[in-house]
Amino acid sequence: MTGSLCRPAQLPARLRSGLLLAFGLSLLVSCPANEEEPAVYLEQREPCAERDPLRKLLFGDLHVHTELSFDAYSYGNRLSPDEAYRFARGESVLLPPLDETGVPTRSVRLDRPLDFVAVTDHGEFLGEVSICTRPELEGYDSQTCRDFRSEESNGAFDFGFLLSEESPRRFVDLCGEDGAHCRQAALPRWQQLQRVAEQHYDRSSACSFTSFPAYEYSNTREVSNLHRNVIFAHEVVPELPRSYMESPSPLQLWQGLERDCAEAGPGCDVLVLPHNSNLSNGALFVPDYPGAFSAAEQRDIAALRARMEPVVELFQHKGDSECSPRFSPSDPQCGFEKLRPVADAECGEEPGSGGMRLWGCSHRLDFVRAVLGEGLAEQQRLGVNPYPLGFIGSTDTHNGTPGMVDSFDFPGHVGSVDDSDEQRLAEGTVTHDAIINNPGGLAAVWAEENSRDAIFAALRRREVYATSGPRISLRFFAGGALPGDLCSREDGLAVADQMGSPMGATIAVDGPPRFFIQAFQDPGTSGKPGTPLAQLEVVKVWRDESGNHREQVIAVAGDPVDPVSGAPTSCAVTPAGAASLCAVWQDPDYDPQLPALYYARVLEQPSCRWSTWQCDRFTDLERPPRCDDGSVPATVQQRAWSSPIWIRSS
Repeated sequence: MTGSLCRPAQLPARLRSGLLLAFGLSLLVSCPANEEEPAVYLEQREPCAERDPLRKLLFGDLHVHTELSFDAYSYGNRLSPDEAYRFARGESVLLPPLDETGVPTRSVRLDRPLDFVAVTDHGEFLGEVSICTRPELEGYDSQTCRDFRSEESNGAFDFGFLLSEESPRRFVDLCGEDGAHCRQAALPRWQQLQRVAEQHYDRSSACSFTSFPAYEYSNTREVSNLHRNVIFAHEVVPELPRSYMESPSPLQLWQGLERDCAEAGPGCDVLVLPHNSNLSNGALFVPDYPGAFSAAEQRDIAALRARMEPVVELFQHKGDSECSPRFSPSDPQCGFEKLRPVADAECGEEPGSGGMRLWGCSHRLDFVRAVLGEGLAEQQRLGVNPYPLGFIGSTDTHNGTPGMVDSFDFPGHVGSVDDSDEQRLAEGTVTHDAIINNPGGLAAVWAEENSRDAIFAALRRREVYATSGPRISLRFFAGGALPGDLCSREDGLAVADQMGSPMGATIAVDGPPRFFIQAFQDPGTSGKPGTPLAQLEVVKVWRDESGNHREQVIAVAGDPVDPVSGAPTSCAVTPAGAASLCAVWQDPDYDPQLPALYYARVLEQPSCRWSTWQCDRFTDLERPPRCDDGSVPATVQQRAWSSPIWIRSS
């Protein structure tokens, strides 16, 4: 590849010093003709033929498990990382149930390929699973491995239980007293994940697909979810994943990843994406500062957290983490895809335990809307916001099927545990919740092109959003002087981009902020049309004069749907609604003395939930009991959520 050095660009601090040494090469900056912002590449690749300064909409999945994950393997998933990437790019794969010869029998395929994916197999037990599934390796015949392979045992539970301990440990009979045997066995698996990601990354000018080296950090202390996905920008990565075994606290993870990347050399950059706060009993986002006794020390930790975790996975297979009817009773949309009953005990201010299995209490910080408000409070107290969180969705598939969010014919995400309609519509198991789960969501990114650098930069600046599955297009801009006629102008988007700031930004304004919000429905496919849009909303979060959390949902376009009269009588796509919605809205109640943030939410017209489609396949006498017990609604309003924009007075 050839390229010329045009002009410096804003780069992460650790990369700036290695500007001319990244990846052992010169920094390559392509300068396509007539383009104001040249492409800056910290890797060796051809410039993308298509590059849009107003950004392209890309859909992907940054939470995917294959046979390398201890739980996915125990569920019967035998798809490799290579097959997961092939599936994301449009190829078909086979899933359980298995035939009498052990061969999977269900063929599945995406109706629309994805633009980007990260396979995020658990960093914990990579070596253990390798040893237990390869007869030639020492330890294969250990009791731990025999139990893991046994049909009578539950490897996902047995291995996962160790991750709930405050001081995580390995299996001595398998790994040795010091764990060295398992760490050594993990090395080729980590190299495999890197190699396959590299093989599927399109470095040609076509820029057709992007893959990232990645893994999941699986801290499940006290059976609460503190999990994070760790995404690396390029192929320069640490020698081994930093797992719960090496970093028993999130702070140790962030500090360790910074050291690991620095030691890996120029070109290493990393983001950490927390997920499923809805299963954390408040522990995932509790504002704690271990070992910090002064305000300055707390500020340092808050800044580290904000730097490492700019984005949260708001929606996935195991539910929605935006808000809850318990803590946001005035918002009727907060009941969407909830796993826990509203009547569960409330934690109070202290975090609880057991959330991974829906045990224990619910905490207000289980939901990101409250976390965003907590960030405003910490900003006032410390001068640093530890939670400047953008939003994405993903699947958390344990079938190796990224982007499989089809409600029309959802095949499950948990191998042989939910490989039939009956199992998906049942009570669930000790590790899986069946009918109350959903197909998962997608990560939407506004990036200039489909390359690692462009997508990673979009994640870093939070110009990203979450969907509950549909490929809804959503733009969100704010500024102090945005024109009021943007929705009717052909150049409205360009003007909003020039005069305002996009989702994810922090801006200063002299007066009430004005917002430009634009959404288009998922067009669907010829066989599966998309659902029209119902309503466009702005969600405002702020702290009042007394420092109390406040929130408000403002409808800015479209029409509300009555939950009774608006529910469809069949699963046919409704003709009601809009193909697009647009609004320019100014906050009449803005107070420059009160810190505030805003995000957009767009709702589809009601449509049949995935479980309704599958329940209706049965005759009245054959229908599984949970189809009619009220545990899940018959219809849902699928949606998308923009990343917030933070406002401060200038």
